[in-house]
Amino acid sequence: MGSSQSTPKVTAHDRAILDLKLQRDKLKQYQKKIQVVLDREHEIAKAHLATGQKDRAVIALRRRKYQQSLLLKTDSQMENLEQLVSTIEFSLVEVSVLHGLKQGNEVLQEIHREMSIESVEKLMDETQEAREYQREIGDLLANRLTHDEEDAVQAELLALQREALGQPGVRLDLPSPPSFLPPVSEEVQQVPLETKRERVPVPG
Repeated sequence: MGSSQSTPKVTAHDRAILDLKLQRDKLKQYQKKIQVVLDREHEIAKAHLATGQKDRAVIALRRRKYQQSLLLKTDSQMENLEQLVSTIEFSLVEVSVLHGLKQGNEVLQEIHREMSIESVEKLMDETQEAREYQREIGDLLANRLTHDEEDAVQAELLALQREALGQPGVRLDLPSPPSFLPPVSEEVQQVPLETKRERVPVPG
């Protein structure tokens, strides 16, 4: 009679660790791929500034900042979840971890949508459909960015404007004015300030 080989039981803790590793690997892949999108959005913002379309440049920079914040927040969230799984009794935090994993998957799906280079190119199109898309993106991101992120967008916009103007902050190498008067020669010093008139005799 042959002995049946028992398969190891996969616990909820094991599944959580596996899901975390899969999410972490996927995030690393996205971080590499989305850099192409971030670079393109930077170039689009510069192109709009060059044509005087500041509002469209801001939309491109806001989208870029939003994507960067998505990556950072997701990375931070996964780090927190890994710490929960490894340092605390899993049964006490199982619900929180599973909820965090669900949120992580949703954010990763959103990041995946943001990696579409075709949607980025819509920021350059002049068609009516593209204009409506740009307004929609602008309104959406204006409400999603924090104050600090919006400040970072405005700072990046200002840096691009200075770059477009040829860095007006650069000082020209002009000669500096003299700090003292040149010495006066002795001959000039000996010339009287006022010359006396000679009396001319008048005939009577």
